[in-house]
Amino acid sequence: MARLNPDALRLYLVTDQSLMRGRSLVDLVDAAVQGGVSCVQLREKHLGTREFVEQALMLKKLLAPHRVPLVINDRIDVALACGAEGVHLGQRDLPVDQARRLLPPEVFIGWSVETMDDVAQSAGLPLDYLGVSPVFATPTKTDTKNFWGLQGLIAVRAATRLPLVAIGGIHAGNASDVLRAGADGLAVVSALCAADDPGTAAAELRSLCDAELKTRGLR
Repeated sequence: MARLNPDALRLYLVTDQSLMRGRSLVDLVDAAVQGGVSCVQLREKHLGTREFVEQALMLKKLLAPHRVPLVINDRIDVALACGAEGVHLGQRDLPVDQARRLLPPEVFIGWSVETMDDVAQSAGLPLDYLGVSPVFATPTKTDTKNFWGLQGLIAVRAATRLPLVAIGGIHAGNASDVLRAGADGLAVVSALCAADDPGTAAAELRSLCDAELKTRGLR
Protein backbone atom coordinates (compact mmCIF):
# COMPACT_ATOMS: atom_id res chain seq x y z
CA MET A 1 0.00 0.00 0.00
CA ALA A 2 1.17 3.51 -0.72
CA ARG A 3 2.65 5.57 2.07
CA LEU A 4 0.61 8.65 2.88
CA ASN A 5 1.38 11.12 5.62
CA PRO A 6 -2.04 12.03 7.08
CA ASP A 7 -0.76 15.60 7.59
CA ALA A 8 -0.99 16.01 3.83
CA LEU A 9 -4.76 15.66 4.09
CA ARG A 10 -5.21 18.41 6.66
CA LEU A 11 -6.52 21.10 4.28
CA TYR A 12 -7.47 19.55 0.96
CA LEU A 13 -8.50 21.78 -1.95
CA VAL A 14 -10.78 20.27 -4.58
CA THR A 15 -10.81 22.44 -7.67
CA ASP A 16 -13.90 23.67 -9.46
CA GLN A 17 -13.10 26.16 -12.18
CA SER A 18 -16.75 27.15 -12.56
CA LEU A 19 -16.51 28.84 -9.14
CA MET A 20 -13.25 30.73 -9.69
CA ARG A 21 -14.83 33.96 -10.92
CA GLY A 22 -12.55 34.27 -13.93
CA ARG A 23 -9.33 33.66 -12.01
CA SER A 24 -6.82 31.23 -13.44
CA LEU A 25 -6.48 27.78 -11.96
CA VAL A 26 -2.77 28.24 -11.31
CA ASP A 27 -3.19 31.62 -9.62
CA LEU A 28 -5.94 30.38 -7.34
CA VAL A 29 -4.13 27.19 -6.37
CA ASP A 30 -0.92 29.13 -5.76
CA ALA A 31 -2.70 31.55 -3.42
CA ALA A 32 -4.42 28.69 -1.59
CA VAL A 33 -1.16 26.81 -1.10
CA GLN A 34 0.54 29.96 0.19
CA GLY A 35 -2.31 30.17 2.69
CA GLY A 36 -1.82 26.63 3.94
CA VAL A 37 -3.50 24.11 1.63
CA SER A 38 -1.72 20.79 2.07
CA CYS A 39 -3.21 18.74 -0.80
CA VAL A 40 -4.84 19.62 -4.13
CA GLN A 41 -7.26 17.48 -6.08
CA LEU A 42 -7.77 18.38 -9.74
CA ARG A 43 -11.37 17.52 -10.52
CA GLU A 44 -12.36 18.08 -14.14
CA LYS A 45 -15.44 16.18 -15.23
CA HIS A 46 -15.83 17.89 -18.60
CA LEU A 47 -12.32 18.45 -19.94
CA GLY A 48 -10.89 16.40 -22.77
CA THR A 49 -7.93 14.18 -21.93
CA ARG A 50 -5.30 16.42 -23.53
CA GLU A 51 -6.51 19.52 -21.69
CA PHE A 52 -6.82 17.62 -18.43
CA VAL A 53 -3.24 16.40 -18.67
CA GLU A 54 -1.99 19.90 -19.52
CA GLN A 55 -3.65 21.36 -16.44
CA ALA A 56 -2.38 18.50 -14.27
CA LEU A 57 1.18 19.09 -15.44
CA MET A 58 0.89 22.80 -14.68
CA LEU A 59 -0.28 22.06 -11.16
CA LYS A 60 2.38 19.40 -10.63
CA LYS A 61 5.06 21.95 -11.50
CA LEU A 62 3.51 24.50 -9.15
CA LEU A 63 3.02 22.11 -6.22
CA ALA A 64 6.26 20.13 -6.33
CA PRO A 65 8.49 22.78 -4.67
CA HIS A 66 6.01 23.02 -1.80
CA ARG A 67 5.82 19.22 -1.42
CA VAL A 68 2.05 19.46 -1.74
CA PRO A 69 0.66 16.29 -3.33
CA LEU A 70 -1.46 16.46 -6.48
CA VAL A 71 -4.46 14.14 -6.57
CA ILE A 72 -6.35 13.38 -9.76
CA ASN A 73 -10.06 12.74 -9.55
CA ASP A 74 -11.18 9.54 -11.27
CA ARG A 75 -8.78 9.51 -14.23
CA ILE A 76 -6.06 6.91 -13.79
CA ASP A 77 -4.62 7.72 -17.22
CA VAL A 78 -4.22 11.40 -16.34
CA ALA A 79 -2.63 10.53 -13.00
CA LEU A 80 -0.09 8.32 -14.74
CA ALA A 81 0.61 10.90 -17.44
CA CYS A 82 1.39 13.71 -15.00
CA GLY A 83 3.03 11.71 -12.22
CA ALA A 84 0.40 12.61 -9.63
CA GLU A 85 0.96 11.50 -6.05
CA GLY A 86 -2.61 10.37 -5.56
CA VAL A 87 -5.92 9.37 -7.15
CA HIS A 88 -9.38 9.86 -5.74
CA LEU A 89 -12.18 7.51 -6.76
CA GLY A 90 -15.93 7.71 -6.29
CA GLN A 91 -18.55 5.01 -6.07
CA ARG A 92 -19.14 5.06 -9.82
CA ASP A 93 -15.49 5.24 -10.88
CA LEU A 94 -12.98 2.48 -11.64
CA PRO A 95 -13.04 -0.17 -8.89
CA VAL A 96 -10.33 0.34 -6.29
CA ASP A 97 -8.70 -3.08 -6.79
CA GLN A 98 -8.31 -2.44 -10.51
CA ALA A 99 -6.93 1.04 -9.92
CA ARG A 100 -4.37 -0.34 -7.46
CA ARG A 101 -3.12 -2.82 -10.05
CA LEU A 102 -2.67 -0.06 -12.61
CA LEU A 103 -0.99 2.51 -10.39
CA PRO A 104 2.60 2.52 -9.09
CA PRO A 105 2.76 1.44 -5.44
CA GLU A 106 3.77 4.90 -4.23
CA VAL A 107 0.58 6.51 -5.60
CA PHE A 108 -2.04 6.71 -2.85
CA ILE A 109 -5.75 6.12 -3.34
CA GLY A 110 -8.70 7.81 -1.68
CA TRP A 111 -12.28 6.62 -1.97
CA SER A 112 -15.57 8.42 -1.39
CA VAL A 113 -17.94 6.70 1.02
CA GLU A 114 -21.63 7.58 0.95
CA THR A 115 -23.11 4.86 3.20
CA MET A 116 -22.03 2.69 6.11
CA ASP A 117 -22.02 -0.25 3.70
CA ASP A 118 -19.31 1.59 1.75
CA VAL A 119 -17.34 2.07 4.95
CA ALA A 120 -17.61 -1.64 5.77
CA GLN A 121 -16.47 -2.53 2.25
CA SER A 122 -13.45 -0.24 2.54
CA ALA A 123 -11.91 -2.56 5.12
CA GLY A 124 -11.07 -5.06 2.39
CA LEU A 125 -9.75 -2.58 -0.15
CA PRO A 126 -6.20 -1.24 -0.74
CA LEU A 127 -7.03 2.31 0.32
CA ASP A 128 -5.08 5.10 1.99
CA TYR A 129 -7.92 7.38 3.10
CA LEU A 130 -11.69 7.76 2.89
CA GLY A 131 -13.58 10.81 1.68
CA VAL A 132 -16.75 11.15 3.77
CA SER A 133 -19.08 12.65 1.21
CA PRO A 134 -21.00 14.85 1.63
CA VAL A 135 -21.01 15.84 5.29
CA PHE A 136 -23.52 18.62 4.70
CA ALA A 137 -25.82 19.32 1.76
CA THR A 138 -24.00 21.37 -0.87
CA PRO A 139 -24.59 22.42 -4.49
CA THR A 140 -21.11 21.16 -5.44
CA LYS A 141 -22.09 17.55 -4.62
CA THR A 142 -25.31 16.82 -6.51
CA ASP A 143 -24.63 13.15 -7.35
CA THR A 144 -25.41 11.82 -3.87
CA LYS A 145 -28.83 11.20 -2.31
CA ASN A 146 -28.11 11.94 1.34
CA PHE A 147 -25.61 13.70 3.54
CA TRP A 148 -23.82 12.35 6.60
CA GLY A 149 -24.15 15.14 9.13
CA LEU A 150 -21.91 15.27 12.19
CA GLN A 151 -23.44 12.17 13.77
CA GLY A 152 -22.83 10.22 10.60
CA LEU A 153 -19.21 11.34 10.57
CA ILE A 154 -18.84 10.21 14.19
CA ALA A 155 -20.17 6.79 13.17
CA VAL A 156 -17.70 6.52 10.29
CA ARG A 157 -14.84 7.44 12.62
CA ALA A 158 -15.85 4.64 14.97
CA ALA A 159 -15.97 2.12 12.13
CA THR A 160 -12.55 2.59 10.50
CA ARG A 161 -8.94 3.36 11.28
CA LEU A 162 -8.31 4.91 7.86
CA PRO A 163 -7.71 8.67 7.73
CA LEU A 164 -10.95 10.54 7.04
CA VAL A 165 -11.29 13.58 4.80
CA ALA A 166 -14.64 15.30 5.22
CA ILE A 167 -16.16 17.11 2.23
CA GLY A 168 -19.41 18.87 1.50
CA GLY A 169 -20.61 22.23 2.77
CA ILE A 170 -17.54 22.80 4.96
CA HIS A 171 -16.44 26.35 5.78
CA ALA A 172 -14.78 28.30 8.58
CA GLY A 173 -18.02 28.40 10.57
CA ASN A 174 -18.35 24.60 10.90
CA ALA A 175 -14.79 23.36 10.35
CA SER A 176 -13.99 22.87 14.04
CA ASP A 177 -17.18 20.85 14.57
CA VAL A 178 -16.29 18.59 11.65
CA LEU A 179 -12.81 17.97 13.02
CA ARG A 180 -14.16 17.26 16.50
CA ALA A 181 -16.49 14.67 14.94
CA GLY A 182 -13.46 12.69 13.80
CA ALA A 183 -12.22 14.07 10.47
CA ASP A 184 -8.45 14.08 9.96
CA GLY A 185 -8.72 16.66 7.22
CA LEU A 186 -11.10 19.05 5.52
CA ALA A 187 -11.76 19.00 1.78
CA VAL A 188 -13.19 22.26 0.52
CA VAL A 189 -14.40 23.49 -2.84
CA SER A 190 -16.39 26.72 -2.80
CA ALA A 191 -14.88 27.88 0.50
CA LEU A 192 -11.65 28.48 -1.42
CA CYS A 193 -12.52 28.47 -5.12
CA ALA A 194 -15.21 31.14 -4.67
CA ALA A 195 -13.50 33.09 -1.87
CA ASP A 196 -12.79 36.80 -2.33
CA ASP A 197 -9.23 36.09 -1.17
CA PRO A 198 -8.37 32.38 -1.46
CA GLY A 199 -5.06 32.81 0.36
CA THR A 200 -6.65 34.45 3.39
CA ALA A 201 -9.51 31.94 3.40
CA ALA A 202 -7.02 29.07 3.28
CA ALA A 203 -5.00 30.56 6.13
CA GLU A 204 -8.11 30.82 8.32
CA LEU A 205 -9.13 27.22 7.63
CA ARG A 206 -5.59 25.93 8.13
CA SER A 207 -5.37 27.72 11.47
CA LEU A 208 -8.61 26.07 12.58
CA CYS A 209 -7.34 22.67 11.44
CA ASP A 210 -4.02 23.02 13.22
CA ALA A 211 -5.60 24.25 16.45
CA GLU A 212 -8.22 21.51 16.59
CA LEU A 213 -5.93 18.66 15.63
CA LYS A 214 -3.34 19.86 18.16
CA THR A 215 -5.88 19.17 20.89
CA ARG A 216 -6.07 15.58 19.62
CA GLY A 217 -2.30 15.19 19.88
CA LEU A 218 -1.87 15.31 16.10
CA ARG A 219 0.35 18.40 16.17
